[in-house]
Amino acid sequence: MKKDGRNPAVGLLLPHFLLLCAVITLRATVAHDSNQRTITLSNNEETDTINIIEISNRRGSMSKARVYADVNVLRPKEYWDYESLTVQWGDQDDYEVVRKVGRGKYSEVFEGINVNSNERCVIKILKPVKKKKIKREIKILQNLCGGPNVVKLLDIVRDQHSKTPSLIFEYVNSTDFKVLYPTLTDYDIRYYIYELLKALDYCHSQGIMHRDVKPHNVMIDHELRKLRLIDWGLAEFYHPGKEYNVRVASRYFKGPELLIDLPDYDYSLDMWSLGCMFAGMIFRKEPLFYGHDNQDQLVKIAKVLGTDELNAYLNKYHLELDPQLDALVGRHSRKPWSKFINSDNQHLVSPEALDFLDKLLRYDHGDRLTAREAMQFSNIRVGSTMISHNWLKRLKLAIGPPIFFSSEGCREQQDADTVGGCYAGILMESVSGPEVHPLLFFERGLQKVAGC
Repeated sequence: MKKDGRNPAVGLLLPHFLLLCAVITLRATVAHDSNQRTITLSNNEETDTINIIEISNRRGSMSKARVYADVNVLRPKEYWDYESLTVQWGDQDDYEVVRKVGRGKYSEVFEGINVNSNERCVIKILKPVKKKKIKREIKILQNLCGGPNVVKLLDIVRDQHSKTPSLIFEYVNSTDFKVLYPTLTDYDIRYYIYELLKALDYCHSQGIMHRDVKPHNVMIDHELRKLRLIDWGLAEFYHPGKEYNVRVASRYFKGPELLIDLPDYDYSLDMWSLGCMFAGMIFRKEPLFYGHDNQDQLVKIAKVLGTDELNAYLNKYHLELDPQLDALVGRHSRKPWSKFINSDNQHLVSPEALDFLDKLLRYDHGDRLTAREAMQFSNIRVGSTMISHNWLKRLKLAIGPPIFFSSEGCREQQDADTVGGCYAGILMESVSGPEVHPLLFFERGLQKVAGC
């Protein structure tokens, strides 16, 4: 047989050479765009990686997080490469199920007990899903372990026969939000929003988006004033320029970026969801945007935020709505937040609260407050130092009348519900806890008074 005199290496390199020539040609026309992506060219024998400037027929404006954008870029691959995780399994016999407390799309949740320590726990039994998704949730929970107000993962076990995995979490004696939220005071709301922001800023600082912030995933033990952000099953590591699945978050808390199919979203998605939560709490309207499906969800948002800013958002990222969706959305002027105030919620709404809300519920995800910025917002920061009068009143039953100090700007009070100035007292850490310590509280707008 006659041999082909051509060098076989030429045949392998030619496609790569032609692509490289095409890339060089394209660079001249798009050199103004500094956003770069990586594509991988594969054949049976080797894998080559070429950095090119992305040319998107769909749109030309890229999006990047304003903060913590390069966290995972700067960390070793082992930090975010969850697919390579080797799970260390615990002993399932260490835990017993007590009762069912909830169920979701991907799991069933039970109250349980550790038979060795006799301590309560939460057992999350995962439904059959891809191993990759399970590993992602575990890796994220391990990375966030010890973070403020992030639910603690205690153990990972699986059934010996079915191989069904279960995640073991700390127990939180939470009250259903539909029961709790209508009882919360202005101070309570600001306190819990601040506590939630702690968790969000921490996970964002660790390069992680939660992607499912909603009341169902915020456990609150009101007696202990303890908050935990749970259900990290949809959470994901943020990499700048990466396109993510827009089928995340629960409908009422989906950011506009998901509803218009913008895939390179970032941590700011969580801030929209938090804004929806905050609005539901202060307006006592749960949910704020009540869409019947994803298209109707965008319609409900547009009827409040208006369509002028929606169109500006679409234009900025060179996107167009599907003609059918565009017709459904229609044309709407912006509805002032004051229109949501009524006799039932007016005691919870202040100009500062509306300003805070307005800076969260923005179409353009790049314009929303970051979690850290939100924590510095005066209305919320003040709330973080306060505890509701009702809680103080309940504690009086356990520890006797609080001791109040009198000085300029402060006056002696025997009834915690009639405090007019700042006040201080001896309070327990919890009704059942042994620790006693002084706490200082301030009424809105008052300065700290020397001697209190």
